[in-house]
Amino acid sequence: MNSAVTNMVLMFALMQLSKKIPFEDPMVVFYARVIYLVTNVFIFSLYLFARYQINKKNDLTTLKYVEPAQPFGGSEKKLVTTTVKEYDLQQVSSAIRSSFMGIGILLFMHFKLGYTNPLVMQSVLPVKSVLEQKIIQIHVFGKPATGDLKRPFKAAGLFGAASGGEVQTDKKAISQAEKSGSGGAKED
Repeated sequence: MNSAVTNMVLMFALMQLSKKIPFEDPMVVFYARVIYLVTNVFIFSLYLFARYQINKKNDLTTLKYVEPAQPFGGSEKKLVTTTVKEYDLQQVSSAIRSSFMGIGILLFMHFKLGYTNPLVMQSVLPVKSVLEQKIIQIHVFGKPATGDLKRPFKAAGLFGAASGGEVQTDKKAISQAEKSGSGGAKED
């Protein structure tokens, strides 16, 4: 089953479950907070382990690809030259930033607005999400970087084809980007 579909089904099931939890009891709220904290420690442990594995492997294989133009940003296609290690570290850093953003939003909703139901959903969905991430699949579970796990990772756009296209790795696209002068500098 598609990941987005399972996320929706899981989200609706968790919403129904959270309606049955007696959040009026302060101990129930305390345990929900503890579970949320434990799941986030687990998530960050996976990211840190993945970062450790990336640094340990130190794969300096050159990776060239052409990033698609941003659909509403007006930027053009850009050639990116990096290493597998730098690319993977960038993916982990991006995932960690995304997790911190989710934690910040949840903390605001919980402590400022008084919502407790999101604690249940955010204790399950991010764990499922991190276990499905390609960078975790490669460096934590040891799956080979082939097929869907081949770098650079294909990101599913929010709006499908209107999201700016896919990353191009074919020699023709890279050659055209090098000739047009749209990049080629090493990404930091």
